[in-house]
Amino acid sequence: MTETLVYRVTIPAPPERVFARFTDARLMREWIGVAVELDARPGGALRIDVNGRDVVRGEFLALEPPERLSFTWGWEGAGRPVGPGASIVEVRLAPSGAGTQLELRHALLPDAALDVHRAGWEHYVPRLVAAAAGTPPGADPMATPATAHGGTDA
Repeated sequence: MTETLVYRVTIPAPPERVFARFTDARLMREWIGVAVELDARPGGALRIDVNGRDVVRGEFLALEPPERLSFTWGWEGAGRPVGPGASIVEVRLAPSGAGTQLELRHALLPDAALDVHRAGWEHYVPRLVAAAAGTPPGADPMATPATAHGGTDA
């Protein structure tokens, strides 16, 4: 059986600034990943070295700036319950007062992967909120010490 995780949060930043945090490698790395490579177009690749140990790989499915984007998501390496591209993340952004209402839906997750993905998004969504609001979230405590302050972007 597969499940969908849903996160809703208001971010004190315009939708364009939030959207850019998913489509610009340097800006994405502010909140998730020690290294990010992406080609923000339908069919374009996405690769995030999340913490120096775990690497996400997928591809962009849709980009409708600044309202919606979606991409596949899964983990490189053997024995992962969600392989590269096996699940889908959809992000919807709507103006809300002086900010943005974000809805992030992570679909097609097998039961065995729910807890780790729930914990991951509960850690990274607040970092996204801070980064988009202009408050750098700082070094990621989930990153390995050797990669916490380094990394490259493409």
